[in-house]
Amino acid sequence: MHEELKEEAIVNKVGGRFKLSTLIQKRLVQLNRGSRPLIPGISTEDKMEVVLQEILQDKIYLDTSNEVRVTGDAPLSMEAPDFDAL
Repeated sequence: MHEELKEEAIVNKVGGRFKLSTLIQKRLVQLNRGSRPLIPGISTEDKMEVVLQEILQDKIYLDTSNEVRVTGDAPLSMEAPDFDAL
């Protein structure tokens, strides 16, 4: 288990256990569909660790409609990136 999840600080940062679970789940889907980590130089293949660090470093949050947002940016797309388009 990830140590960050044992602390109440991450739960309080996001606004509760339900919101934390939702944010983690939605961001993991994005990463699995090809989205890039928002933490430069992170050296882990553990996507859960990437998401937890993004939350702890205030890189992502849930907006009022429960969509993942990057701090200061538009919502992250849940669609897979189109690598064939030029």
